Amino acid sequence: MTNSILQYIDQLQSFLWTYIVVTMLVGCALYFTVKTRGVQFRLWSLTPRKKKHQDLSPTHSSGKKISSFQAFAVSLSSRVGTGNLAGVASAIVIGGPGAVFWMWIMALLGSATAFMESTLAQLYKRKGEDSFYGGPAYYMQYGMGKKWMGILFAIFMIYGFGLANQIVQCNTICDALNHSTGLAKGHIAWGLMFATVAIVIGGIQRIARFSAIIVPVMAVGYLVLALYIIGINYDRIPAMLSLIVQSAFGAKPVAGGLFGTVIMQGVKRGLFSNEAGEGSAPHAAATATISHPVKQGLVQSVGVYVDTLLICTCTAFIVILSGLYTGNDDGIVLTANAMEHHLGRFGSIYLTASIFLFAYSTVVANYFYGESNVRFITGKKWAIRVFQGLTGLVVLISGYVTLGEAFCLVDLAMAFMVMLNLIAVVALSRYAFRLLNDYQKQIREGKDPSFSKSTLPDIQDKLEGWR
Repeated sequence: MTNSILQYIDQLQSFLWTYIVVTMLVGCALYFTVKTRGVQFRLWSLTPRKKKHQDLSPTHSSGKKISSFQAFAVSLSSRVGTGNLAGVASAIVIGGPGAVFWMWIMALLGSATAFMESTLAQLYKRKGEDSFYGGPAYYMQYGMGKKWMGILFAIFMIYGFGLANQIVQCNTICDALNHSTGLAKGHIAWGLMFATVAIVIGGIQRIARFSAIIVPVMAVGYLVLALYIIGINYDRIPAMLSLIVQSAFGAKPVAGGLFGTVIMQGVKRGLFSNEAGEGSAPHAAATATISHPVKQGLVQSVGVYVDTLLICTCTAFIVILSGLYTGNDDGIVLTANAMEHHLGRFGSIYLTASIFLFAYSTVVANYFYGESNVRFITGKKWAIRVFQGLTGLVVLISGYVTLGEAFCLVDLAMAFMVMLNLIAVVALSRYAFRLLNDYQKQIREGKDPSFSKSTLPDIQDKLEGWR
């Protein structure tokens, strides 16, 4: 790919993000927050308290069914990746500590968007041989009656998440292991390829079981280490929080013309990490066997909090407390050096292990998102096998290429996915609002909410996944 084409693509994605995507993300997040009366802030009061309620339990599943927690774990596998480690550091370097504040704001508002898209994915889910399946392409076809729009979204998702993003994740693993162990990146890539194929050929059942085990382990482990670092620097916490707020609103970024950059980095990196509104997490949400679509919408809202308010914040605090973000380091190198600053050689080794778990779990979840959209375009088994082969090939290639082209094209694919998905979510939002009202009514009556498609008689013929 020539430099001129890359420059054109970079200019196009920059234009879309600056003038269209960020505006749509913020606007939709505010709209959904107001219309649902802040459902993302009220979600704990909306959780059924009856002892018989089990489908939100981490251990609840039946036969080949995917539990609510397993679906949540798959989506969190995709959310929690290199963006939590490298992306946050880059946002701080480019936008300053104030970018962290806008990441928090975007997470608080964006979780309403996550609720909406995941509730709609549950509503329009389809029945598969082993489990339910669905996502934005499906609610574009069955909800809006626009299959062409679903196919277009599916193409961007297959490329952006199913292929290009895999290079980003796996290349980061190869770099980290090469740096810490001295192993050749090519050899690491071969090992990753076999490990990935071994998981993905088992389909969503194996992916869900894998995610349900690995996600809690890696998230809790990283949080414990971050809390230790924060603990040994407790006396500097007030000054750090003051710096974040001042950098977000202070005179220096405004006078320097950087105020827009601070906000842009917070919003963009926040989306790259938590994916709210992007249309990726709904693929996982649709697989859950659950009694009411709103339940899974609420669960997916929590995923945004876990990703950004917990894990991304941990990375941000580690980097800012180190003071190294004013130097020449960026991305994963900055995070690694910050870890080593606090914990010595152990910090670097621990980060390498975290990178592997975070990025590898994202690779597995991204494969599932890609497969879901391949199935949307064609349900032929040979197409799935071809995509599995392409996934293995892309993972292998990641050890032999640089990230420049992949990042540029991933950003462009993300921009188009966000625009298409938010148009669909807004168009179908009235059904999510009606579902939320039905759910709240049952909660007030002391029931464990359940949904029947007769509740929405005007579209019940389109709701294959419900009785």
